[in-house]
Amino acid sequence: MIRTRLGDGRLNEVHRGVYLVGHTAPPPHAYEMAALLACGPGAMLSHRSAANLWDLVSYPASAPVWVTIPPERCATRPRIKVYRAALEVRDIRQRYRMSLTSPPRTILDLAAVLDTPDLEAVVAEAQYRRLATEAELKDQVERNRGKRGLSSLIALLDLPGGPRRTRSPAERLMLRLLRRARIDGYETNANVHGYEVDFLWRGLNFAVEVDGYDAHSGRIAFERDRLKIATLEANGLTMMPVTGRQLRIDERGALDRLVAALRRSGYAGPYRRLKG
Repeated sequence: MIRTRLGDGRLNEVHRGVYLVGHTAPPPHAYEMAALLACGPGAMLSHRSAANLWDLVSYPASAPVWVTIPPERCATRPRIKVYRAALEVRDIRQRYRMSLTSPPRTILDLAAVLDTPDLEAVVAEAQYRRLATEAELKDQVERNRGKRGLSSLIALLDLPGGPRRTRSPAERLMLRLLRRARIDGYETNANVHGYEVDFLWRGLNFAVEVDGYDAHSGRIAFERDRLKIATLEANGLTMMPVTGRQLRIDERGALDRLVAALRRSGYAGPYRRLKG
């Protein structure tokens, strides 16, 4: 019966013994569910796949599914990244009727596979959305001493002001620049006068918007951005645009312009010139 249905397309094999039914496109999360079925009892989504289901990391449906299974079990399947770990009940959740690692445990796993800027973005987003508190992340650290990537997570939690929320690679470049120059007093993705700005020195009424051409091209985006700038400046906020390209190819120039604008706005905090 299975061979007949495979032959006429009523079944489509995803993994050995796991099939999609019908001719239509797979429903959302079909491959994640198929991976759990293929890996058997005790399997749960983890790492990038769990982060995708928690809306913390974008992960294409065509990419391998990441699954964690109990350490005493063995499972090898094409298009599935399998890890073994003994997880406590508090580290396991249900979402879309599938088992997956909790946000704090997911972040701990991601610490071994993401670079520091991307990991910081995930941690800050999870904290902002109250998916993982600082206390919960520190609990993961204490319970998993020696795990790969742990030092990266510890370093982020120990940052002055904690992990900062950013939304794009260009914003992460700006954050890196501010830290290298030891400039302080700013908020990231802060709300002011009904708008969100990328970097805000609230006491100085000064803000930086990190622009990328792709995000701001087109008539609708142009009009929206001009209205935002006009409204904020009408309310006394000084707006400074910085592009991702400037940060990549002329970091020192971008910093010099930023410091000059900050000083005019009354910034009296620390500042360190970049070497090289």
